[in-house]
Amino acid sequence: MEEQQKIPASAAATPSGVRLQRQITLPNDVQEVPRLAEFVEAVCDEAGVDMLTTMQLNLALEEAVVNVMNYAYPAGTQGDVRLAVQVEGDTLTFVLSDSGTPFDPTAKEDADTTLSAEERPIGGLGILLVKQLMDTVAYQRADGQNILTLTKKLGESPL
Repeated sequence: MEEQQKIPASAAATPSGVRLQRQITLPNDVQEVPRLAEFVEAVCDEAGVDMLTTMQLNLALEEAVVNVMNYAYPAGTQGDVRLAVQVEGDTLTFVLSDSGTPFDPTAKEDADTTLSAEERPIGGLGILLVKQLMDTVAYQRADGQNILTLTKKLGESPL
């Protein structure tokens, strides 16, 4: 189990303008979600993010991470979920990666929220919520990894 790592802003690979870089690796166990929340809150606090935006980021990231924890790896299989964050200017970029089953959550059509719960197919509300709370959500599969990149521009709240 890897703890939160601070990556110094002065590191050679760090692009100019980056104020903060952090990462955390969690096992695919939903019991680890409180560590995720602590990580997100610490990053947001250090970056000077307001409470409403911090709560929205926590909700979106918890949804995305729990989906990986529950579905990326076959039942009973240990796997890791990595979350890296970079704050550059007024933009937060979160990169969620795992080596689980290939799955592009952005390819699924958004859930039709005009339908009643009985009429609507199961699934899709979580990624819809993530898309509504974040400014951009992009997926790619590279080197055997699912990579979901989420960005949030500070000062722009969707709710």
